[in-house]
Amino acid sequence: MTKPAIYREQDGAVATIVFNRPERRNALDLSMWEGLAALLGEIEADGGVRVAVIRGADERAFAAGADIKEFGTVHSDARTSQDYNAKVHAASHRVARFAKPLIAMIQGPCVGGGCAIALGCDLRLADPTSRFGVPPSNLGLVYSLQDTKLLVEAVGASRAREMLYTGRLVDAAEAHAIGLVDRLIDANAIAAETRALCEAICASSQYSVRAAKRIVRLILDGTANDTEETLRLFDEAFRGEDFREGTAAFMAKRKPKFTFS
Repeated sequence: MTKPAIYREQDGAVATIVFNRPERRNALDLSMWEGLAALLGEIEADGGVRVAVIRGADERAFAAGADIKEFGTVHSDARTSQDYNAKVHAASHRVARFAKPLIAMIQGPCVGGGCAIALGCDLRLADPTSRFGVPPSNLGLVYSLQDTKLLVEAVGASRAREMLYTGRLVDAAEAHAIGLVDRLIDANAIAAETRALCEAICASSQYSVRAAKRIVRLILDGTANDTEETLRLFDEAFRGEDFREGTAAFMAKRKPKFTFS
């Protein structure tokens, strides 16, 4: 049976969202943007999932951007265009504000909307075939503020400007050097390395992991001092099961077995 253009896999506490249009280098059509938002919502609500991964179905592509072939339809008039843009923005927002750790495993092109999705993930692992670009200037378009902010956070304002102004593609080595990619891994090892990272995160206290993710995002969004929320996250940790297990394991010189999901 043929798998859909976007689908979910599950392996223990790790959920994977797969882009599956390899013949189109996983160009993202409207159904895929809608599917991405829906799958992220399902995974976020699934108590059995601790970590999620986004990747392409094979090594040929992560996602080569929005499917320009459907632009004549989705941008045929102001109403349909606004509806399409709202759905794309909703999916990108879901990625960027996903509550659990989210990892992009990148092979091949990661361009435009695909790059925006990768930037919204917490960590980006890539192999040497990967290449990155933000080409709205080649199409007379504009990257959203959210996606531009994520690019600036990753590579800095000057490099972001150059990428946006020129639309040029960045190869894997340069992407790693400028911080667009967190780890550059051999193509034969990237799946196993991604899995190992997921398992390491799964073994950690999920209370700690999700609180850290939330606090990092608050800092990146401009929060400079503790808020009621951050103080609560800090204080409640000392009354949690994970704290009791972590300290007991430390004293007993064993690995902790956290139960929070």
